[in-house]
Amino acid sequence: MLGVVNLDKPVGPTSHDMVGLLRRLTGTRRIGHAGTLDPLASGVLPILIGAATRFSEELTGGAKRYDAVIRLGLRSTTDDAEGPLLPGDGPVPPDEAVRDRLADFVGELEQRPPTFSARKHGGRTAHRAARAGDPLDLPSRRVVVHAIDLLQLSRNLDGTADLRLDLRCGAGTYVRSIARDLGASLGCGAYLLALRRTEAAGLSVEQAVTPERLEELRQRDALTEAVLPIAGLLPLPRLDLDDAEALRFGHGATIVLDGASRLDGRRAVFAGDRLIGVGTVQAGRLQPDKVLSEAAG
Repeated sequence: MLGVVNLDKPVGPTSHDMVGLLRRLTGTRRIGHAGTLDPLASGVLPILIGAATRFSEELTGGAKRYDAVIRLGLRSTTDDAEGPLLPGDGPVPPDEAVRDRLADFVGELEQRPPTFSARKHGGRTAHRAARAGDPLDLPSRRVVVHAIDLLQLSRNLDGTADLRLDLRCGAGTYVRSIARDLGASLGCGAYLLALRRTEAAGLSVEQAVTPERLEELRQRDALTEAVLPIAGLLPLPRLDLDDAEALRFGHGATIVLDGASRLDGRRAVFAGDRLIGVGTVQAGRLQPDKVLSEAAG
């Protein structure tokens, strides 16, 4: 079995739990995912099956879209609803001030990852260090937020306010960090109340399948109905080789190209309708980066 399952992860399980589910259902150990979702988040979690795991980097690195709810007026030690909540630093500003401040979080940002995250620094994992009482001083990193649309702003009786956002961003962006930094910028504190990933790796939540649906398909011996071909999901330009070139590519040989194929960059490499790997073109030469075993014949 080779391909991608567009899984609609529910709130509660970890991404690793979902990998375990697919291992059980498929009987295949070679399972991975493209882009971790926290337990409190739901939505699109691409599950890679078989040799498709080789392309995790390509699928993880694309744009993502979220339906996020940020609560203003309180803070959280984990920057989300999982951690203990702390009083905010001040009252929630007027609606117009909140709307105006959201614009500051669109574009290229220097973002500090959450203290409770899977980031590693100095050989240590951030969330483990934080739980041991020795939180890491994580360096900031540059991320891109393409757009933030405010869908709803509602005021609560306790003085807090909830923002529901449609947020589009690049890989590596923490929505929890946006919530934390927005609250600090407004002077009232904030945390991420709820998160649903609606798009990732070219997949949308409208076409995603639930764990329950996968269980039903497995009972009917029809699990392959939920497996999408990896070839159509790679966010790379296509490069076609003839049979002789494909065989050489499959054995790791550099291919000398001609014509329009000489443009530099990474390519998804095909032989006919069959994906055989990923390579890099430089100065008219194609160097194999990742090769599917079928490419060797």
